[in-house]
Amino acid sequence: MTGASTTSSGAASVPVDDRDGRPGWGGVVRYVLRRIAGAIVSLFALTSLSFFLFRILPGDPVRAMAAETPIGAEQQEALRQQFGLDKPLWQQFVDYCVNLAQGDLGVSYQRNRPVTEIIADHLGATLLLAGTGTVIAAMLGLWLGSRAAWRYGSRFDRLQTGTAIAFWSVPTFWLGLILLSLLAAGIGPLPSLFPTGGMSSGGGGGPLATALDTAHHMVLPVATMVAVIYAQYLMIMRSSMLDERSSDYLVSARAKGLRDALVLRRHAIPNALLPTVTLIFLNLGQVVAGSILVETVFSWPGLGRAFYTALHVPDLPLVQGLFLFLSAAVIFMNLIADLIYPFLDPRVRS
Repeated sequence: MTGASTTSSGAASVPVDDRDGRPGWGGVVRYVLRRIAGAIVSLFALTSLSFFLFRILPGDPVRAMAAETPIGAEQQEALRQQFGLDKPLWQQFVDYCVNLAQGDLGVSYQRNRPVTEIIADHLGATLLLAGTGTVIAAMLGLWLGSRAAWRYGSRFDRLQTGTAIAFWSVPTFWLGLILLSLLAAGIGPLPSLFPTGGMSSGGGGGPLATALDTAHHMVLPVATMVAVIYAQYLMIMRSSMLDERSSDYLVSARAKGLRDALVLRRHAIPNALLPTVTLIFLNLGQVVAGSILVETVFSWPGLGRAFYTALHVPDLPLVQGLFLFLSAAVIFMNLIADLIYPFLDPRVRS
């Protein structure tokens, strides 16, 4: 018998194809191929969307470049031919897909460099900033969420839940500007404690001094990211823990004489962590995507700031390349979550 179902968490279950209802290799292969095919379709849809979406943006890239360095009409027409902007839209799309299949994302109009090189230059800064923020937010949210649920209805639960929801509802750029005003610019007798932007002060020094300088510049942007996203982990972990609190195996563990802290750490938390797997992988995809608002507010030289500056021209190859790269990262991480989830949770396979 062969069958498939969808779980309440949204993840499709692995098809079962043997008489015992356990997943066989054929069913697993079909499941994996189906998820990969879905990711490829999503990627193609995003490729088409990114091409046509940015073509309808107001503004002429050639005129924008001519505004900085005045050139004649003939030179502007030559630039349009060089960039392929004089061709029909459908032909530009076909050329874009052909080049993309060869790993060529085009050449930036503004920087006159391959888009792949620009992405490689900015990727490290984004991974450092957003990766640090995501790890801290996940650890903080899971820890607070598990304890808030364990003390459901207490003052601690109400305080942590209310604080997390308040920060979650705050616009990221607004919170970043407030932190800049209070802790970077200084107000009245309050001195400036952190840099206003950038990744380093450029003073040189050894590796340790450089690392400390970078960490000093990361404090405010990381604090902004953590404050906004840790609530997602807290609320999901709290909800999952509330489902586990009344489970029979926890009653049995307490009846055996285990201390409450051991019941929480050894039995409740491992089972409650499963629903957070999808969220963690989705946020890992967004680590690559970075945070456009945070990087822009704090002038962090990552992918998000490069995307923001490219939109002003508009630098179409760079904007399209960054959009596609960031979207592909999310799709890839979502695919990994779909593939490993059935192996982490036996209920999905049943």
